[in-house]
Amino acid sequence: MKNNELFRASGIMAIGTILSRITGFVRALLAVAVLGTALLADTFNVANTMPNILYNLLVGGALTAIFVPQLVRSFEDHDGGHGFASRLVTTISLILLVLVAVGVIFAPALVRLYAPEFSTPGFETEQEIAVAFTRYCLPQIFFLGLFTMLGQVANARGSFAPLMWAPIANNLVVIVVFAAVLITERSLALGTITDLQVQILGWGTTLGVVVQALILIPVVKRSGIHIRPMFGLGGLGKSFGLAGWTLIYVLISQLGYLVTVNVATSAAVRSAQAGITTGVGFTPFTSAYYIMLLPYSIVTISIVTALLPHLSRLAIAKDIEEVRKQLIRAIRMVAVVTVPSAVALLLFGPLMTQSLYLGISLEDARYIGFVLSALSIGLVAFSINLILIRGFNAFEDTKTQVLSILIINIISVALSYVFLETLDSYWVTVGLGLAFSVSYIVGLFITISLLKKHIGRLQVGDFAAQHGLLLIASFVGMLPFFAIAFYFDWAYDDASLALRAIRLLFILAGSGIAYLFIARALKVSEVSGLRGFVAATLRRRRDK
Repeated sequence: MKNNELFRASGIMAIGTILSRITGFVRALLAVAVLGTALLADTFNVANTMPNILYNLLVGGALTAIFVPQLVRSFEDHDGGHGFASRLVTTISLILLVLVAVGVIFAPALVRLYAPEFSTPGFETEQEIAVAFTRYCLPQIFFLGLFTMLGQVANARGSFAPLMWAPIANNLVVIVVFAAVLITERSLALGTITDLQVQILGWGTTLGVVVQALILIPVVKRSGIHIRPMFGLGGLGKSFGLAGWTLIYVLISQLGYLVTVNVATSAAVRSAQAGITTGVGFTPFTSAYYIMLLPYSIVTISIVTALLPHLSRLAIAKDIEEVRKQLIRAIRMVAVVTVPSAVALLLFGPLMTQSLYLGISLEDARYIGFVLSALSIGLVAFSINLILIRGFNAFEDTKTQVLSILIINIISVALSYVFLETLDSYWVTVGLGLAFSVSYIVGLFITISLLKKHIGRLQVGDFAAQHGLLLIASFVGMLPFFAIAFYFDWAYDDASLALRAIRLLFILAGSGIAYLFIARALKVSEVSGLRGFVAATLRRRRDK
């Protein structure tokens, strides 16, 4: 797969992902405007995050990792893969329904597990609201699974776009729900939120996931795969065998995330006990994490999703050298966006968040920016890790990558608890961002070392020089704008929203243009290639 082919395949998904992230960002802004960033918001975010964690913990990661390679192979079966897909969808759906039922019954225990300090005397209201939100959100597990399975069937058939477009429908549903609540009730508080409002927010969020899943049914029908209820495990043995190690991989990563939720909510409760009113718990972390994921989601996931079926075919054909070249090419292409994004988030984090998050105090918004700057340090390593993990998946090696994620999470968990015990509670969530970054930077070297067993020599040097040039271009292009913002104290004054937005636009546009000119002057080939692809695409459309 050449650069232009990869640009074209990932371009459709990138457009869908950009729209998805824009609508998702509006959704996140509305959630903050309705619930704030303090303990009430944490009760909702813990509950709404739990279905994703449990789903990924128990089946989601396995589905994503093994479904494409196994489906590609099943298309060579005598029935064209219909039986394999039907049995897998039926079996996983039954497992997910049981999980939802068990989760709803044991919701209080789940909340105690994820946010133990909500059980502290004096925080009974937070505990009660979190349990209610959890029960309304847990059915998302079933529909997340259905969405993943149907999306991966379409993906394996070469239909990438629907998987990227369906979340837009989800976001639009939730935007309508939160906007309606915001119009009828300007802001909610722990002491004033009613049971009906909790139900509307909880069920409304779940409704978005339901729509996201059901919208894929006609897409799968058009792909030529006819899924129907089919019981039995015939032909699924290898899939579940592979899923065993993937489940361990996901179990480790989700237990690490559980610790993040646990530490962040503990910091929020301790800060409230100390009289700190700024939101410093799980909601600032998720808000910052969401922004950090934007460049990663738009570029890395788009390219990797387009690349994985191709990598699987190369691995099946034992074309090892080409697999290695494709992985390095993907890493270098992704860096064109992730490296400058990481530098921009590091330098301008508080400036961005105080212009983007409305309905909360400037201090709350700046705090999200501090967390964002800490997370940005690990963005590039996080993206490269994802690409390399797909290399393991192409060879259906779900076992070796477990060691990498284990080390990453040991570092992250250890640092998280160190920060919880040593830092002032106000700074603990910023420390969580730093723990995330350090763990992925160290983990990158472990992953590279482990992947050598499949593709031979792959060293940081294969892409470090290009990353170094991009880093130079980013800092040289952005530091003058950082100096201007620092000199005029733009991150800490109380300017109007309009002025803050104009300043941010000036900084981002100026920094981006400067970065591109300098990167081109430094002869970074991927920047020139991207420019050539965009120019050729525009010419083709003009000639039509």
